[in-house]
Amino acid sequence: MSLNKLTLATLIGLASMSALAAEYNLKFGMNAGTTSNEYKAAELFAKEVQENSDGRIEVTLYPNAQLGDDRSMMEQTGGGALDFTFAESARFQIYYPVAEVFALPYMIADYPTAQKALFDTPFGKDLQQKIHDERGMTILSQAYNGTRQTTSNRAINTIEDMKGLKLRVPNAATNLAYAKFIGAAPTPMAFSEVYLALQTNSVDGQENPLSTIQAQKFYEVQDYLAMTNHILNDVLYLASNETLEKLPEELQTVVKEAAQEAADYHTQLFVDGEKELISFFEEKGVTITYPDQAAFKEAMQPYYAEFIEKNGDAGKQAIAEIDALH
Repeated sequence: MSLNKLTLATLIGLASMSALAAEYNLKFGMNAGTTSNEYKAAELFAKEVQENSDGRIEVTLYPNAQLGDDRSMMEQTGGGALDFTFAESARFQIYYPVAEVFALPYMIADYPTAQKALFDTPFGKDLQQKIHDERGMTILSQAYNGTRQTTSNRAINTIEDMKGLKLRVPNAATNLAYAKFIGAAPTPMAFSEVYLALQTNSVDGQENPLSTIQAQKFYEVQDYLAMTNHILNDVLYLASNETLEKLPEELQTVVKEAAQEAADYHTQLFVDGEKELISFFEEKGVTITYPDQAAFKEAMQPYYAEFIEKNGDAGKQAIAEIDALH
């Protein structure tokens, strides 16, 4: 056998031994693909868990929605069929409608506010407890996952410039509300159709995080980018209660510490990436504007009222507690 083949055989053997040596083989499912910040951070999580457990835990990553969509993976995690997954705080509105507060346009001003809203307010603590007790999941950590901005075929300097703008939004209540209440014409359509619609002026603009605007090359067919900062996205590192309960206490600590380290790295990837993307878009000839957001938030007040009407005292309490953080 040649040296190269011998070396390869040795490596394969060591890898097999490592897999066999692990006492706990755990799975981490996600929608994101292998080039995403989410995946990079999950890789760090898996590495830290393996190293700090002395090889007792192996975490295998399943990107690209291999195990189902985010709701399916949340259900699997809660039921113990999946060990770890990602979900936005606002995604829990499918179980607890009041969690929509995390996605209300202009409700969460920045990521520190998102952290305090989840971990420091009575509303946030109650939501965490319900997720644990009723949904079978533990929130290990929270990370910043980008902020949604608006691109268009004309400059947006003030809220008045939004009037009549045909704005593509996903078919989600909070995104539709953003477009409607600022005076644009909300136009839901499939994500795969957006580039062509922008190119042919079937729609005038769209809204997404900067990383998505770059990845989908919307800058090729949109001359303007307004930093509207209307919806902040977070992401939660979720663990199955069943998974944590079967781990000894010292390994539970390893998992929790690794999740926090991964979330910090996750956040830094997005923060650094957004700074670099501003320069990237400018170099591509995109004109960037910074409209005053106070008028945009004021325009959302009727939608906040609708939210309170739907959620009663719980909705009023959630908004009041988050407003108090600003």
